Amino acid sequence: MVLSRLRRGLARTRNRIAHTLRRLGGDTSAEDTLEALEELLYTADVGPLAAELLAEAEGALNRGRLAGPGELRGWLQERLAGLVAGPNDPAAPLALDGGPPAVLLVVGVNGSGKTTSVAKLTRWLQEQGRRPLVAAADTFRAAAVEQLTIWCERLGVELVRGAAGADPAAVVHDACAAARARGADVLVVDTAGRLHTQKNLMAELAKVARVAGRQVPGAPHETLLVLDATTGQNAVRQARMFGEIVPIDGVLLAKLDGSAKGGAVLAIGRELGTPVKFVGLGEGVEDLEVFDPAAFAAALLDPGGE
Repeated sequence: MVLSRLRRGLARTRNRIAHTLRRLGGDTSAEDTLEALEELLYTADVGPLAAELLAEAEGALNRGRLAGPGELRGWLQERLAGLVAGPNDPAAPLALDGGPPAVLLVVGVNGSGKTTSVAKLTRWLQEQGRRPLVAAADTFRAAAVEQLTIWCERLGVELVRGAAGADPAAVVHDACAAARARGADVLVVDTAGRLHTQKNLMAELAKVARVAGRQVPGAPHETLLVLDATTGQNAVRQARMFGEIVPIDGVLLAKLDGSAKGGAVLAIGRELGTPVKFVGLGEGVEDLEVFDPAAFAAALLDPGGE
């Protein structure tokens, strides 16, 4: 099920590299195979990692670790799966043992799919038998609050919201109290994605985390960064900047189904040293999967997915 959904989600990337993928191995020469590999990696937007993989593949062919070009696709699939970290325990990708309520902070720039991802995470938590409550702490965007209101009504989940422009930390304070009073075991917090300066954003997120920690010991227990897969390598740069603002426990890669740059998943996980914990594979609230590196590599390169 996960593999088939990943194949559908990676269809644009795979279609983009399909011709090159067919050239990878077979009866071609080692030189032609390496040329095809280079084209594949750069087309899929793997980024700087491409040069490292090319050098490894050339060395493996020259030293006989690969019998020939025909073995390169299998080697690449195994190598890609080992390059990027997923959750330590796919059955429990989030560290939500604190609280109750455990506090899940969701951060990311505006337009990354953050608010929709909050709804998807809330639905996923419900499926795990959790009782979530949502805090609309992105008080600077009325559209985000209204969007969350609609999602929460559909999911049957209570939403704590403040007035437009209200102090986000005050919303989180009230949400922590509401979660305890109503027996919620997870509080999912949608945070602001852009203030006037990076300094303001850092101060605001730090304040939100500080207030949550005063209300619930150890909070936030998990911080997820939402990145837009369609931006490719720009997502990597964005993640670095956000990591300077707030400690990140994992990445949720949104809009993977809309991207022809699925290789950016590898660069994000490898260069940031942060596990990709979830991927968004569609617009529906149910279109969220726990990230599995082996399934990702298979969906990207397996001939059955072409």
